Amino acid sequence: MTATPNPNAEDDRIIRESGIDARIAMIVEPVMRAMGFRLVRVRLLGQNGLTLQIMAEREDGTMDVEGCEEVSRAVSPALDVDDPIEKAYHLEVSSPGIDRPLVRKSDFAAWTGHLVKMETATLVADRKRFRGLIEASGEDGVTIRRDQAAYGEAPTLLVPWDAIAEARLILTDDLIRDALSKDNRARKEARKHHDDEEDPGPREEGPEVEPESTSVDEPPEDESGAQAEGRAEERLGGRAGGRRRGPEEQRGLETFASDREQRDDQHC
Repeated sequence: MTATPNPNAEDDRIIRESGIDARIAMIVEPVMRAMGFRLVRVRLLGQNGLTLQIMAEREDGTMDVEGCEEVSRAVSPALDVDDPIEKAYHLEVSSPGIDRPLVRKSDFAAWTGHLVKMETATLVADRKRFRGLIEASGEDGVTIRRDQAAYGEAPTLLVPWDAIAEARLILTDDLIRDALSKDNRARKEARKHHDDEEDPGPREEGPEVEPESTSVDEPPEDESGAQAEGRAEERLGGRAGGRRRGPEEQRGLETFASDREQRDDQHC
C-alpha cells in the first residue's frame, strides 16, 4: 500500500492500495460509504485459490458480524458489474481488529498514546521502519516517541503524512483495555441514538431503575498479554485466518466470508 493520490476524492485515507487492489477499492468504497461504512483496507491474496479481503468499519469505529454480512452482500453486485478479478475468488469482509491498520489521519489521532509500528515509502531520518508511541498528529504529519532510540537519534520524530506507506497498532494490555472501552462507549451511544429515533416523544416519569453496569472489566494484574488478548477476542477480535467461514462464526476479527464463482455467486 502506498500514500499516493487517489482519483476517488471522497476516499479520505492517506494510506491506499495500488494495482488491482486500488481498482477494487475504487469500486467498493462508494458503495460502503453510502451505507455508513468506512473502507479500511483491500487485499487480494493468493490463498485458498484467491481470497479478496475487505476490511471495514462503521463510522463510529464499531463492527460486528451483521455489519460484515451487510457489506458483503452490498459490494458483491458492484464487483459483478465491474468484474475486476478474472478468476473465481473467496470474498472475506472483516473488522480491523484491535491491532488495526491506521489508514486515516483521524486513526492516528484516535489512538494517540499507543504503540505503533510504521514503514515509510521514503527515508525519514535515514530510516524506513519505526516503532514508538504516537505522541501527536498535526497538519504536517504524526509525531512518534521512539520505543528504542539508537545512540545519537532524537527521541521524538515527525513522520510526514505523505511518507507513510503502512502503519499498524502494536497489541498491548493498554491497547486492549482502551479498545474495549471505546467499543463499549460507541455501542452505548448507537443504542441511545436508535432508541431516540424510535421514540422521540416525551416519556412518562417513573421510578428510577438502577442501570445495569456496562463497564469493561480490566484484565487482572497477573494476567498475561496472551490471556488478555483471548478475553478481548470475545468482544472485538484480533486476527482472522484464511479458511472459509460462515456469518455465524467469528474468531479474532468479526468476519463474514463467501465463496464466489463468476456468473454463479454463492453466499454462505
